Amino acid sequence: MRPLAVLVGLPGAGKSTVGRLMAGRLGVGFRDTDEDVELAAGRSVAQLFAVDGERRFRELEAAAVRTALAEHTGVLALGGGAVVDPDSRALLAGGPVIHVDAEVQDVLSRRGGTAGRPLLAGDATARLRQLAARRAPFYREVARVTVPTRGRDAAQVAQAALRALSLRPVR
Repeated sequence: MRPLAVLVGLPGAGKSTVGRLMAGRLGVGFRDTDEDVELAAGRSVAQLFAVDGERRFRELEAAAVRTALAEHTGVLALGGGAVVDPDSRALLAGGPVIHVDAEVQDVLSRRGGTAGRPLLAGDATARLRQLAARRAPFYREVARVTVPTRGRDAAQVAQAALRALSLRPVR
């Protein structure tokens, strides 16, 4: 695995925001596999779900994870469900993986926390609780460290993640 840090967690947990902050402090690039999937598909994640379905999205996501783990040397944020794929979990094993651990209510209270997220359509609270229960064991399995977001802003989460992985900021 090549990235300095890989962030996993629920949709809306703040992985991309925290990842960008970490990359900036480390002076390295940031990559988001959801963005990679959108580029590969030529449409947004929401459109991909609507047109091609979740199965096709997961295929593209697994390919994006494989590629990013092999190529990217900076900070990488994975889509919230990437850890469901056993092959992706195997690739993450033993790596510098940080679980950005956001509670369901915190995700729901964030501006834009559930916007544009197909798996949270409808009753976002119930759906997010289901996802959290199903995915929590996978996040624990792959994470070297867990950084709770409760009571912290994104900058504080980024700083805690850098410390937890013993990564020294350049700025």
